[in-house]
Amino acid sequence: MAKIARAQLPVLKKTASYYVLHMLVASMVAYAVTRDLVMAVTLSLLEPTVQAVAFFFHEKAWQWRARRSGEGASPAAA
Repeated sequence: MAKIARAQLPVLKKTASYYVLHMLVASMVAYAVTRDLVMAVTLSLLEPTVQAVAFFFHEKAWQWRARRSGEGASPAAA
């Protein structure tokens, strides 16, 4: 597992930096709308979590569709 992580380090760093950027932008937008710092932080933590769950089911739906239509490998495997 460590070997895989080292091989993917640039992608992992980019993913982490994007996550931080996403959190900052979401916090600023939520604060601009609510004018409440606690609410802004809560929303900026909640939204990516909900998006991750939604993405999981979105991927599963696309895999199901590909299997059903006989398209072969899933998009994630391509």
